Amino acid sequence: MEMGKRHVVSKNAVINWGYHIFRIRCKINPCFVCVIELKGSNMVKKIMRDPLFLAQKSVDATEADKQVITDLLDTLRANLDHCVGMAANMIGVKKNIIVVASGPFQFAMVNPVITKKTGAYQVEEGCLSLDGTRPCTRYQEIEVDYLDQHFKKQHGKYSGWVAQIIQHEVDHCNGVVI
Repeated sequence: MEMGKRHVVSKNAVINWGYHIFRIRCKINPCFVCVIELKGSNMVKKIMRDPLFLAQKSVDATEADKQVITDLLDTLRANLDHCVGMAANMIGVKKNIIVVASGPFQFAMVNPVITKKTGAYQVEEGCLSLDGTRPCTRYQEIEVDYLDQHFKKQHGKYSGWVAQIIQHEVDHCNGVVI
């Protein structure tokens, strides 16, 4: 099903569209097929697993990319049992947008730039887009300039696990495959 397209469904059909479930019943005549139109709905996207695509550098996002943020957050939430962060290229979109899970919260960072990092350490990381783990260098504390999902400028200081997630996802935006 594609957003913005008309879809024909039978009487009492159930459509699972992202986190929204629609029950459709034709009010005019329950024996007839109903036509519905879905626009602007949330969408869980398929995970990109092509290392050649993932190795390409992303470009800055604009306000026209707000749906990408929504789709990315939906896809992260659908994978929270085995995923703590995602970059837009993981859903096939080459934009500098990442999402991070921190406890019960998930948040987006648009056009993130790590401006400071201290406390280097070595770690092995896995990725939803790739099989296995790979060694990499991470930093215990980082500072990041970014836009929030409403495109307001932000500056954040992060440490520990959340800092590691952000660094991994920023690497995705830069075409670094880990």
